[in-house]
Amino acid sequence: MDGTVLVADDDRTIRTVLTQALTRAGCKVHATSSLTTLMRWVGEGKGDVVITDVMMPDGNGLEMLPKIAEDRPGLPVIVISAQNTIMTAIQAAEAEAYDYLPKPFDLPDLMKRTGKALEQKRRTPAAPVADDERPDELPLVGRTAAMQALYRLVARVMNTDLPVLISGESGTGKSLIAKEIHDFSDRRNLPFVVVNAADLSDLEGPAKVLAKARGGTILVDEIGDIDDEVQARIVRMMDTPGEHSPRFMATSQVNLNAAMENGTVRQDLYYRLNGAAIHVPALRERVDDIPLLVEHFLNRAERDGAPMRLFSEAAMELFRAYSWPGNVRQLENAVRRLVLTAQAEEVSRGEAEMMLGAQPQAGPLLGGDDSEKLSASVARHLRRYFDLHGNMLPPAGLYARILREIELPLIEIALDATGGNQAKCADLLGINRNTLRKKITDLDIHVTRRRKLM
Repeated sequence: MDGTVLVADDDRTIRTVLTQALTRAGCKVHATSSLTTLMRWVGEGKGDVVITDVMMPDGNGLEMLPKIAEDRPGLPVIVISAQNTIMTAIQAAEAEAYDYLPKPFDLPDLMKRTGKALEQKRRTPAAPVADDERPDELPLVGRTAAMQALYRLVARVMNTDLPVLISGESGTGKSLIAKEIHDFSDRRNLPFVVVNAADLSDLEGPAKVLAKARGGTILVDEIGDIDDEVQARIVRMMDTPGEHSPRFMATSQVNLNAAMENGTVRQDLYYRLNGAAIHVPALRERVDDIPLLVEHFLNRAERDGAPMRLFSEAAMELFRAYSWPGNVRQLENAVRRLVLTAQAEEVSRGEAEMMLGAQPQAGPLLGGDDSEKLSASVARHLRRYFDLHGNMLPPAGLYARILREIELPLIEIALDATGGNQAKCADLLGINRNTLRKKITDLDIHVTRRRKLM
């Protein structure tokens, strides 16, 4: 890399690490803990790229972006922040930051993005959204890589006219994400209309929906549950939207690609809606966000007048180990109930156990006693496996070995349950028959065809 990078961060360690890495890559680096100094350098014409933190002792880095754009049009600014919410990503996108990374960031990734920034010109800035047009707080929070990737994708599609297809399990916040995309888009002052099959059941339904939207956003809720006739009406509505063309979005709990292949979702509708695909991860796929979400819900309950509560370490560990089939919505309800029923300021393990014992399970139970879930059983096995290695780490390749250990008995048991019928087994597992055959070969599974007497 060749160029001068201005680094602004109040963390001395981060300044040192970035200075050393960028210098080794061939860049000149000016580093500071002050936004005032950064803005002076920018005004003096120094720097080809800026890397800045958000929360600084003398100001907010995001608030400086319009001034940087005014003083130095085309100067790329990469924002790094420990404020890991969707609001930060959206604010960075609205302020026309070149890129945004959450802390802790991956250094090679940041170096790669800096290299690209040095080679590219920054796009023309757009007018920032006034603060009074934003809601005070967004409930979409998370520090995990999955959520940060989601934030960046939302920020990228926000001000486009692409249709958006949002998939994910119940309770993950699909409709909420659709609403935030609308509220932070150029259509924010136009209607946001949520429709379902009933709204489109008669011939006049599409016309009424279009009239209500008036060029805003139309969200079709759970598109996978809508019958073929109504799907055809949605296609025609998207093809002939009238004078004020709205933006279309849709949510789905089911795998629409698979639904299209089996004929329950029309191909023409699927391809029209799938302009930008956003998958919302299940809560069990981002367990490291559970403490952050619990804290968020506890603070929200306290602001609403509920007593102050905090979770003991043991109670939080139970919440992290739970499968949360109802996802974030279920987690919020559980936290709210504990806020009201806890006997003391600190929620105990016993209170958390009682609460989770009344919650629905995600699936069949394996191992341990009758109350143990599959995830808890696997967690116990993995802890024992790590303990066997003492202070040493297990051999590399653990991920593939563990998946193989789970996949092998799953396929063997499914084959046994279907009497060795590979077509039925593939259907049971929800995978393609060719995929099943390849796994049988790769895992060296012996298949015996027999009549299943049940």
